Amino acid sequence: MEAPLAAGPGISVGTREIKKDISMGKPVEGIINKLKVYVGILDKIDDTQQKYLWLMELGKKTAALDREYKRKEFEVPGCQSQTWVVPSFENNIVFFYADSAALISKGMVNLLADIFSGQTRKEISAFEEKSLKDLNLDTLLTPGRRNGVFSMLKTIQGYGESRD
Repeated sequence: MEAPLAAGPGISVGTREIKKDISMGKPVEGIINKLKVYVGILDKIDDTQQKYLWLMELGKKTAALDREYKRKEFEVPGCQSQTWVVPSFENNIVFFYADSAALISKGMVNLLADIFSGQTRKEISAFEEKSLKDLNLDTLLTPGRRNGVFSMLKTIQGYGESRD
């Protein structure tokens, strides 16, 4: 499966390309560093409504999953709208492809898929949920949508667990 990953404005991301920091043009590697890029993007947007619109635009710009991947086994439980996260394993590295029936959810799930793609299972499973607080989801999303984001995270981390 070769679906493109999510990208923020000014960031070019292909299936297995390393993301570039929008301000410095340097490769961005690691979950926390990728998260910081998105925090930086959202921090530059003052208005909460504009942040919400940016996430929806991110959802619009990301490729839809093929119908064959929109199966129950890839569906994220606990989301207000149907949302799917599909892993692709390459040795110990995991890549994620995502989609959702709602634009805001599609933006969030692709943001998370991008942050965690290209990481090892160990790095993914070791990520601490509290690190997402820097995205300021409390002010951006309704409680139901925030719960959905944490369900997305738990699903992604579940794929990071060892399958030995």
